[in-house]
Parts: sequence; C-alpha cells; structure tokens
Amino acid sequence: MKNTLLLLIAFTTISSFAQNKKESKHTFFKSKAEFVSELMSKMTVDEKIYQLVQFTSDGSITGPKTGDNFITRIQQGKVGSILNATGAKETREIQRINLENSRLKIPLLFGHDVIHGYKTIFPINLGMASSFDTKAVELAARIAANEASSAGVHWTFAPMVDIARDPRWGRVSEGSGEDTYLGTQMAIANVKGFQGDDLSKNNTILACAKHFAGYAAAEAGRDYNTVDMSERALRETYLPPFKAMVQSGVKTFMTSFNEISGIPSTANNFLLRDILKEEWKFDGFVVSDYTGVNELIAHGFAKDDQEAAQLSINAGLDMDMVGATFMNTLKKSYDEGKVSIEVINDACKRVLDAKFDLGLFEDPYRYSDEKRENETIYKPEFLDAALAIANKSLVLLKNNNSILPLNKNQKTAFVGPLVSDDKNIIGSWAALGDRSGYATSVKEGVLKLLGTTANCTFDEGVDIQSTNRSLMQKAIDNAKNADVIVAVMGESENMSGEAGSKTNIDLPGLQKEFLAELKKIGKPIVLVLLNGRPLTLSWENDNMDAILEAWWPGTRGGDAIAQTLFGDNNPNGKLPITFPRNVGQIPIYYNHKNTGRPYLGVSDPEQKYKSRYTDSDISPLFPFGFGLSYTTFTYSDLKLSADKINRNETLKIEVEITNTGDFDGSEVAQLYIKDLVGSVTRPVKELKGFEKIFLKKGEKKVVSFQISADDLKFFDKNMNFNFEAGTFEIFIGGNSDTQNKKTFELID
Repeated sequence: MKNTLLLLIAFTTISSFAQNKKESKHTFFKSKAEFVSELMSKMTVDEKIYQLVQFTSDGSITGPKTGDNFITRIQQGKVGSILNATGAKETREIQRINLENSRLKIPLLFGHDVIHGYKTIFPINLGMASSFDTKAVELAARIAANEASSAGVHWTFAPMVDIARDPRWGRVSEGSGEDTYLGTQMAIANVKGFQGDDLSKNNTILACAKHFAGYAAAEAGRDYNTVDMSERALRETYLPPFKAMVQSGVKTFMTSFNEISGIPSTANNFLLRDILKEEWKFDGFVVSDYTGVNELIAHGFAKDDQEAAQLSINAGLDMDMVGATFMNTLKKSYDEGKVSIEVINDACKRVLDAKFDLGLFEDPYRYSDEKRENETIYKPEFLDAALAIANKSLVLLKNNNSILPLNKNQKTAFVGPLVSDDKNIIGSWAALGDRSGYATSVKEGVLKLLGTTANCTFDEGVDIQSTNRSLMQKAIDNAKNADVIVAVMGESENMSGEAGSKTNIDLPGLQKEFLAELKKIGKPIVLVLLNGRPLTLSWENDNMDAILEAWWPGTRGGDAIAQTLFGDNNPNGKLPITFPRNVGQIPIYYNHKNTGRPYLGVSDPEQKYKSRYTDSDISPLFPFGFGLSYTTFTYSDLKLSADKINRNETLKIEVEITNTGDFDGSEVAQLYIKDLVGSVTRPVKELKGFEKIFLKKGEKKVVSFQISADDLKFFDKNMNFNFEAGTFEIFIGGNSDTQNKKTFELID
C-alpha cells in the first residue's frame, strides 16, 4: 500500500507530461527530445551533475571499496545510478528512497554485471562463442534480460567484445576470443538479445559495449596494464565489434582501464569524442569502469580527483562509476570555467534519454515486480535452453580410436577435483547464479542420465590447486577396476576472469601428476576440462586418449557433459581462440602477418634464418576454429561463380559437405580469405563467414557464401578504409588450418 501511494505521488508530480497508457508508448504528450529538454530546463547544475554519478550498493562488490554510504547519497539526491542492487524488493525500496528525496522525481538507473546469465547461467562467453551460433548467443542474452529485468535490473555491463589473443589475460573467459569477425557477430547477437526490439518493454535491458578500447591487448597479458598499438591495429582488429554495436543500437559504452599511446581510455578524447561520438554518431552514454576516473591519478595523467574528472568529462565520459569524482568536483570545475555547461548538458541528456527509453519516467517501479520475478527466474524453458546451449559449446579436441562416446554399460571411473563440483562449474562473472542449488555437477549429470545404479565410481583424487595427496590412492584403486577413466579437471572459477592473469596456464596443482599416475594403470583416459581460458596441454595431448573442452558450461553444464560423453549429444563446438603449445608462443593467433622470412615448416630446406623457434614448433597445439565430432565431414567440389569480379559484383562460393561417419552431427563451415598483395601487408587468413549445418550420416549438402568488394576492405597505406584490386585466395573448411582453396581476382 505504501509503495502504491508513493507511486501515485510520483505520477502526480510528472502528470503534466503524461497521458493514458493506451494512447502512447511512453504515456507522454511530448517526444523524448521535448520531455528531456523541458526536464533539464528545471534542473540545477548540481542536479545535472548528480545524474552522472553511480554508486554501488552493498551487493556484489566488483572493485575496490570506496567507503561511501550509497543510501545517504541517494537521500541527498546525489546519485543517478546504482550498481549491484538486485532483486525486485531491494530495487523497489531503493527507488522509493530516491523518489522521496528527488526534487524532480527523476528515477534511478540500476546496473548489474549480467555477463552470461542472471540466475540461469549459460556457458562463459568464450564457451558460447565456441558454438559459432549467433541465434544461441542471442537467446542466452534474451533469457538473461528477462530474468534480470524481472529483478529490477535496467542495465547490464555486457557484452565484453575485447578481441583477446593472450590466454594469460584472465578476461579471455568473458569475451568471444581472438577473431574480429566472429567477435563482431557475437557482439551484434548480444545487443539484440539484451535490448530486444523495443526498450520500452519491461523485459529488455540496456546493453553495454565494453571495454573501449584495446583492453585485451595489455602488455604481458597482465590485467589493467599498458596498451600500445598503431591506429591501424586498433581500427582493423579491436574497434570493429564496437562499431557494429553502435550500428545495432547499443545504448551504453564502458571505457577500459588501460591507456593507448599514453592516453588512458577514460579520458581519451580521440576514442570517446573523435571516433565514438563524432565519427560513429553514438547517441547513448559512456560510463567509466569501476573507479576508472580516480585511477587517472595512478596513471600519472591527472594530479587529483578534480583534474581527473575534468579531463574525463571533457574527453567524452558521461558517467563516473563509483569513484565520486564527478559528484565531488565537477561543480567546482564548472564554476572555475574548466568544464562548460554544454559538456554537462550533453552528458546529462544522454543519461536521461536512456531512462526515458526504458520507460522509467512513466513508471519508475516497472522493473521491480516481485510477482514477475518469482514467475520468471529459473523457468523450465530457460533451464532447457541453458542445456541446449551448453551442448553446443563443448569442443572435442582429441578422440583417439573413437573412445568417445562411451558405452553406457561399461564400468567408468570418474575422477578429478571437479567431478562433483556444482560451484565452479558456472564459472566467473556468474551474476546471481545459484552455485549449490540449480547448478548440476558432472556426477549429478551422469547419474541423472544413467540412473543411480550406473556402473560408475566418483572420486576427486586431488584438489584443484592444493598439494594434498591423501585422496589420490582411493581414486587410483577404483580406476584400476574400471574399463575407462574420465578425469574432470581444470580451474576454479576465480582462476580466470578479471584480475586472473597468470604466467603459467598449465593444469594447476597436482592434476597433471594425478593424470600421470592414472596413465600408469594402462586404461583409456578421457580428460574433461572445466576452465576459463586456453590451457597449455601438450603433455595431456600426448598422453590422454580423448580431450573434451567444456569451458565453464553453466547451470546445466553437468548434464551437457554427461550427454556428450555418452553419445546423447554429438559435440560440434569450434575453438574461438588458439591453444598454444607453451606460453613461450604467446601471443599466438591464426590471422597473423607473414614476415620477410616466413617459416614454411620442417620441410623448409633453409630453416635457420626464418621466423621460428629453435626449441618449439611455431604451430599451435589446436588452431582457431578447430573442433572434432563423433562423425567425420569431408569438403569437396569448391566452386566460385567467377574468377574475376568488380567493385559492384558479388562472388558466390559453394562447397559440398558430406557426413562420412557413423553419427548424425553438425559442422561449422568456415570461410577465410587471403589478400595476396596489398599496399600494406595483410594477414595470412581472415575469417569472413561461417555457417553451422546439420547432416545425418551419409547426407551431403551444398553450403553457399557470398563475398563482395565491401568484404575485402581494409585500412590502406593512407588509412583510408577501402578495397584494392588484386588476387585473393578463398579457403573453406572445418578450421583455420584448412588448405581447401580457390583463387579469384578483384578488378577495379
């Protein structure tokens, strides 16, 4: 009753702007531009600045604690957005406090890190990228938006679209891997899923393009570290997913912690104003990362909080996350003439526009509905989707002698520190996912599939990281009596993710030692990996009979792994990131450049003075796009519609794919190009298209792609984005290492 009364009061306050809900999408007489303009005309400079201030609640803390009392700040009217408040009841109460103390009844915006699910957790983003299935990724984001919005969340800080080529960097888990084209397609799918087709619907949330820009290229793979790159590399490799998100209507951006060429991104005028707001015409708002403005001082770029805030907002930053620099210093900078009212007005308008788009002026409580929250969270169909998407994300890296799928009747010894785990399996950045309730462990998945009388044993043997060997012998004894051993190993959820950079990406702890002991038994061993990054697996690849990369597969991950091990699901994932043989190869990625002395392999007659290592092969352990199936696929009859095209023509490419194995299965056909000669050097291969197809055993299908001159554009020697006439090679196959190619010419 109390909330209803307050809601009526709030509506009355803005009644001059409202009309009957049936007559208008937002119940306002005026357009968004008119409404926001009139509202801003009533706001003081302080009130405008406070719309640019975000504080964190006492929920999930995702950065350094600031010591500020967010409720007190809300009561003082000094906050425009709250981070980490979740649940319909909590967000409603915080909004109530805000509206009671807001002179103009301007609603708060609630944000949360909904990265790969809210309560129903999907595979980590690197895992979902392994599906090469944009519809699956869009569905996961749509479900996450449904759940989060029902709990009062208006805004997610996702997707992370940083192109990551260094697995030492822990946040590879949060993105879509190393490839610009794949990352761009996944970015677009996420925006569609989170924002839907109408932000005024109460089951959509604002998406956020992060981290702008170059964050994943941190030196030495160390989180928050310096980035130094050419404008060419920035524009060709790292910016395209961000630009595509602007074109797809994304409403918010987040700056990155790093600097680029000596200028921290949070105060980088070239990034925020020149490129994002002027060149790309982005009309949403830009938020810093957690305390990113304050950190300009540690960067050595600002002398104090006031200068940090002044530099940031003048460069194009619109909201200060948690740092309180805007709240405490912007008015002083305005009074001193260091920040103009035009800059403050522009930032404020962008934030108010987003609140209008979400319908929060119409009903500030529209997202905070406990009944809808209870009806939405963990819907059966959401859990079913989590299982289906987890099944698509698993990547089969090795399967000697077709040991997989396993026979359901044989005796199987399941071992490893993650075999019974229902906490780490949902991974890092898992929002409010239940780590010991809805999440299914591998053991639970196996018993659910085979029944409690299954001929299986389950032993951890070792911990993830400790040196405790006391449980190892029991696991070895059970393994001796089995027909096959399944070792479920990997990382804990905090070993990858933010602040999870590592110099050693081997299996941690005693896990490799345990595998070596199991190897002595002489039984076939299947290694199942639960992890957030590529690991160095040279020894495992040499000694294990099969390897299944499951990433952190989410709430239904244990079910997906069980179904895949025993043949109810045929794995069809492909690697979105290269697996190195050892850390000395890092960074390693498929679309590298040639050198003047390219190494051609062991058959190269002159090897010494070539670009190579003297102690390791330069090839990856597993290349980008790689992934096996329980069946086999052959590619044949690659055809081009022409051997020459001009700038106005389209080249049609066809290839026939046949399922030549004994199982029905899905294959991801991948199209790559190579520009043989350019005014600047070009990569040895570039992904330009992919299509996942399902084939029954013995079935064949023709897959078609199209390439136009626009697909061949790059930044030329004068930094103009254009194509150049010349000869190109087309490759189509099941991974980036395919040699199945044809040649065509682009004529001007």
